[in-house]
Amino acid sequence: MLFAVGTALAVPASAADFTFTFAHVLTEDTPNARAAVVFKEEVEKNSSGRIEINIRPAAQLGGDVEIIEQTQMGLVHIAIPPTGNLANFNEQMYLFDLPFLMNDDASMKRVLDGEVGDELLTTLESNNLHGIAMWGAGFRNMTNNIRPIDGPKDLDGIKMRTLQAPTILATYRAYGANPTAMAYVEVYNGLQQGVVEGQENPLANIASMKFYEVQKYMTLSRHAYHTYAAVMNKDAWNSLPDDLKTVVEEAMIVGRDAARQFTDEDETKIIENIKGQIEISDLSEEGRAAFIEASQPIYYEFREKVTPALMDKALAAANGE
Repeated sequence: MLFAVGTALAVPASAADFTFTFAHVLTEDTPNARAAVVFKEEVEKNSSGRIEINIRPAAQLGGDVEIIEQTQMGLVHIAIPPTGNLANFNEQMYLFDLPFLMNDDASMKRVLDGEVGDELLTTLESNNLHGIAMWGAGFRNMTNNIRPIDGPKDLDGIKMRTLQAPTILATYRAYGANPTAMAYVEVYNGLQQGVVEGQENPLANIASMKFYEVQKYMTLSRHAYHTYAAVMNKDAWNSLPDDLKTVVEEAMIVGRDAARQFTDEDETKIIENIKGQIEISDLSEEGRAAFIEASQPIYYEFREKVTPALMDKALAAANGE
């Protein structure tokens, strides 16, 4: 039998009633790529084979922006793009890239898994996407080839690669750096060739892409949580009967929790494995305070785009209020 979703080409569904493509840019050894497999297994098991998930990892179908566009068109059915890239389509997503918004795992869960996360997922309906859950890859850290970073002044003039995300670009400009947006799969070569001198990513991404091979210094700044939105093409979602929608929703939560567990397990191992290949330092309390102070203009710059009500709600949730 054939099954078509939205404007997507009909694909052979074999024994399944629904066959969905799940695309992402991550290499298969990363926590979220492994969690995508957990999601696939949960869906196929709990739907009794009525849904088949075909995972296309490692940017096989393009970078994050291309995958978002393909998901909107129905050429891809499921994706986990960074919210930083989604902000190019939905300005309220700027929220999650505000520096030092979420300080630890507890504050992250209050924001992402609570009312704020749910509200933002709902806004994606206007982008022809159905948001299901907030995934993530851990807190981002800074690496570079120029000097150790222990405050915004240390970033002065450094060419930093970032996501194609206005909030992150504005943040590094505020710190005095020279930020450049670059696709994730191009970063290693960019660092190796000196096109950029530094970058920011969670430890899992730094390790899987071997950025430590072409970087001298890493600061465990944990300055922002690298949030992904687990989304489906809206027509694909609406094509499912209610019982299978429940299967997909519950599997997305299992996948989200698996990604967080894998991230926690991997980070300690990663630091041990790479500490002899890159100079690693913790951000001091004084350095953190200086970064937080330098970050305040970013909150003002993006307040109206995020909306004041949502930003205030997120700040209160992050602080446990």
